[in-house]
Amino acid sequence: MYNLYCRMYQLAYKTAAPFFNWKKPELLEGENSLIKLPPLLKLKGIGSVLIVTDKGIVSVGLLERLLDGLEGKGIDYVVYDETVQNPTIDNIEEAFLLYKETQCHGIIGFGGGSPIDCAKGVAARVARPGKTIPKMKGQLKVRKPTPPLIAIPTTSGTGSEATVAAVISNSETHEKYAINDHVLIPDLAVLDPLLTMKLPAHITSTTGMDALTHAIEAYIGRSNTEETSQCSKEAVQLIFHNLYEAYSNGSNIEARKNMQKASYLAGVAFTRAYVGYVHAIAHTLGGFYSVPHGLANAIILPYVLEYYGESVHQPLAELADIVGITTVDDATSLKAKKFIEAIKKLNRDMNIPNTFDCLMEQDLPIMVDRAFREANPLYPVPKILDKHDLFNLYKMIKA
Repeated sequence: MYNLYCRMYQLAYKTAAPFFNWKKPELLEGENSLIKLPPLLKLKGIGSVLIVTDKGIVSVGLLERLLDGLEGKGIDYVVYDETVQNPTIDNIEEAFLLYKETQCHGIIGFGGGSPIDCAKGVAARVARPGKTIPKMKGQLKVRKPTPPLIAIPTTSGTGSEATVAAVISNSETHEKYAINDHVLIPDLAVLDPLLTMKLPAHITSTTGMDALTHAIEAYIGRSNTEETSQCSKEAVQLIFHNLYEAYSNGSNIEARKNMQKASYLAGVAFTRAYVGYVHAIAHTLGGFYSVPHGLANAIILPYVLEYYGESVHQPLAELADIVGITTVDDATSLKAKKFIEAIKKLNRDMNIPNTFDCLMEQDLPIMVDRAFREANPLYPVPKILDKHDLFNLYKMIKA
């Protein structure tokens, strides 16, 4: 009976989805596309911006080209660089206060998923100054226009530059959750591969696996459209053909460019088709232990795919064919198994562990409950799992 309720809930969303505003960001793409942003902001009449980033981005000098360009066009800016991994409500409130105090006209998220999600959180607060972040948790709780929102990703993983979601952590309750609203899809995104050239290998690997998880969970779910299926397939192919090269040879600009495109396509796919239990579990690990989201997804992904069993054999077989790891004589189940094994090998080759040594037994009941409530009934997963199933998965990933 509960499974029927979940499927009816998902069907209602799928039926309503075509009527939502699935806008896509205006894109500036290619090497040195960052320098095109300040003239475009000037053209759009945006005279002052809040730049949300982190100290790591500032310390390696990635912001300098943007700041020089803004100054050259007479655009005022203020920088908030206190964003932490898994951005918190406190981060958003501090940046929101800075936005108001300096009377900015637009918001730029510059960095990985954390600064971009923090920037989205600020945009939500500007749109809804009377609503706290916890009150906007879940679906369609903003529903008011935001200031111009620009995303400049420096990693190739989260796809946040294309999505409806801002994922936030509550440092008091250790809860990590999403604010999902179409107004949070950025108006503009800059995909400049030069910004990813200095990424450390371990961040290249885990953010790349994050993008792979987005593409796979969107593809195997039940809310796919023709467009999301195509985006997922293209992203999976790009990742399998470019991630290890970007990891092992970080100066390969073509691999970096292809990974940036894959991350964006995976973002387009999952913002419409949703994710699944991999993300629900990963969010609890981020909330409780500050595990980087990409690392959590990378470790969890093969376990969940195996746990789904026959329900995912067909779509995984299709992805296996696309990346070229099958033969014409392989059965569907064998193709699916080969695909999961290829994911495991990619993890091993990039020195990603296969379990978590941070998981504490006493935390599992709360984590299971939160993962269950996040995923059900919203996520259109191929197979609905109960709390017993989720507990089994947590035990599998625990070192």
